[in-house]
Amino acid sequence: MQYFERQNDSLIFRLNGETVMVSPWGEDSLRTRAALFNELSDNSPALLSPAKSEPVIELGERQAVITNGKIHAVLSLQDWGDELQISYYNQKGELLLQEIPNGGALFLKARRFQSLPGDSFFLTASFVSNPSEKIYGMGQYQQETLNLKGCNLELAHRNSQASIPFYVSSLGYGFLWNNAAVGDVHFGTNTTQWTARSCKQLDYWITAGDTPAEIEEAYANATGKSPMMPEYGLGFWQCKLRYYNQEQVLSIAREYKKRNIPLDVIVIDFYHWPYCGDWRFDEEFFPDPAAMIKELQELGVETMVSIWPAVDFRSENYEEMKQQNMLVKSNSGVDVQMIFHGNNAFMDATNPKTRRYVWEKCKQNYADLGIRTFWLDVAEPEYTSYDFENYRYYSGTVLETGNIYPREYARLFYEGQKENGQNDIVNLIRCAWAGSQRYGALVWSGDIMSTYEDFRKQICAGIHMGLSGIPWWTTDIGGFHNGVAADPDFKELLIRWFQFGTFCPVMRLHGSRQPYTPIYNKAGELREGTGTDNEVWSYGEEAYQIMTKFIHVRELMRDYTRSLMQQAHENGHPVLRALFYEFPSDPICWDIKDSYLFGSDLLVAPICHEHAVDRQVYLPAGASWTDARTGIVYEGGQWIMADAPMDTLPVFLRDGRQDYLIGEI
Repeated sequence: MQYFERQNDSLIFRLNGETVMVSPWGEDSLRTRAALFNELSDNSPALLSPAKSEPVIELGERQAVITNGKIHAVLSLQDWGDELQISYYNQKGELLLQEIPNGGALFLKARRFQSLPGDSFFLTASFVSNPSEKIYGMGQYQQETLNLKGCNLELAHRNSQASIPFYVSSLGYGFLWNNAAVGDVHFGTNTTQWTARSCKQLDYWITAGDTPAEIEEAYANATGKSPMMPEYGLGFWQCKLRYYNQEQVLSIAREYKKRNIPLDVIVIDFYHWPYCGDWRFDEEFFPDPAAMIKELQELGVETMVSIWPAVDFRSENYEEMKQQNMLVKSNSGVDVQMIFHGNNAFMDATNPKTRRYVWEKCKQNYADLGIRTFWLDVAEPEYTSYDFENYRYYSGTVLETGNIYPREYARLFYEGQKENGQNDIVNLIRCAWAGSQRYGALVWSGDIMSTYEDFRKQICAGIHMGLSGIPWWTTDIGGFHNGVAADPDFKELLIRWFQFGTFCPVMRLHGSRQPYTPIYNKAGELREGTGTDNEVWSYGEEAYQIMTKFIHVRELMRDYTRSLMQQAHENGHPVLRALFYEFPSDPICWDIKDSYLFGSDLLVAPICHEHAVDRQVYLPAGASWTDARTGIVYEGGQWIMADAPMDTLPVFLRDGRQDYLIGEI
């Protein structure tokens, strides 16, 4: 009996209603698909079409092999039960990843399709676990965990959680779960298990590389690369919840200019509109936005405006969007998906018609006034109740396709801006999925708390996001919730976070600072309020001097930061890098979770514990390291105790590079 066949450049297996296809998909990479009682689909949620490959395929009676550069897959029929098992190896013959065996009398299935009503399946894919393996990436989860081995992760988005199902393994491979369904992954010590709660087929991609950088480059080639960061993305961004009127925005920008503090972007936050879904300025609070934007441009400041995908039932656009099927649908009950300042549905970003409609509104009311950058908030989207099974998109049920929403939201604006003739595109967004980077997505870590615990979580989040193929990432400096401006402990946290923010891909000050002031319109209606002042001069003289010092440091690094953005654009390299990214041969680097590299040259060790004025820092072997504060040179491969008074943080220069920073930090 013939189980295996070659079809063009792919290896095909068929048995008992199942079809399995393994195809070359980029250099040193393979894509594996499987379907039960269905034809395989060529549609790909995340992967782009690859360049032509010339794999080597060997067919046997009960075994077949496909080789594509540094990776090859062995497809074998097991002796007991004729179940197919797939194993992946690198060019050295080292095992990278292997499906679980059937276990003989256990009759286990590596690819388990459980029928659901209609033509969908609950899918479970199971792989053998290597206890020594270390796993990194998978997007952004709010936890102080670097090595994800042993973690259970939800494959779904929430406010401050971005599920991007790609990881880099210490064994020398990268793996993408090419499936946008809601599900889970369990990186257990006995098995690695992926689930999709509703899907039509199994689909994943695997690549082999000799270094993490090689793996990351292959992933960027497979899913897309960031555009080049605009110049205004390299400096300091000012924001708070929220500048509620035109004069307030202008007065802040004028003050920065008066004080000669460099400012690249000022952000106008949410509810500058009458109702969600109006996508325009409220005339009462912003009577002449064109004049406002013109003055900001003359001051050398870009204007960013907040956009929400929520559409209030009272919005001027709600009835048309509902009639034209441009809103997310609830499978049962009333189409209310978010309760905030009223009842809201979400625009359906997966619908091309919706994307065109919303962009035309934003073009007319924002872009035509000179606004070139947008803040795409609530991008998961943020359901008041995360009952994913109750919602449906144009692309399908949320259970089956839900994770693509933030990417399609970013796509809406990117494609509209490109069509409008804009090339320098960066849009701030609260979530992402595989491929979001190609649509100019700058992801921030969501509505986190103003605590040292959450601060530490952001360091891990930034490392993981870079390894997940998202080079543009940032946080709310100081955290978002519960920061009391007059509290000395909060001021200390803010300063330490500000120092960290200086060495993030984008440096942006934001937060909902307490106390809070309610805002009313002329009709006496309560509008979204405003937090207390959140500018660098708002926290006393000591904080002011330290924060302006670090804005100066950011400016000094502009050429260097620009070069990092060029690397991200051309090769997919993260800007914020795990130590092992540059030093994979140093085993200690694979476990360091509280320091990182800003590009290749700067080792940054944030002060992320209350009242700390020093900390231990590991300096990777294979380089010398110059203390940017003192100029002292250390050999790598050792731990040191680094002093860190309030006005500094430990930064070390690799092999003396970027030496203009010595004495400046």
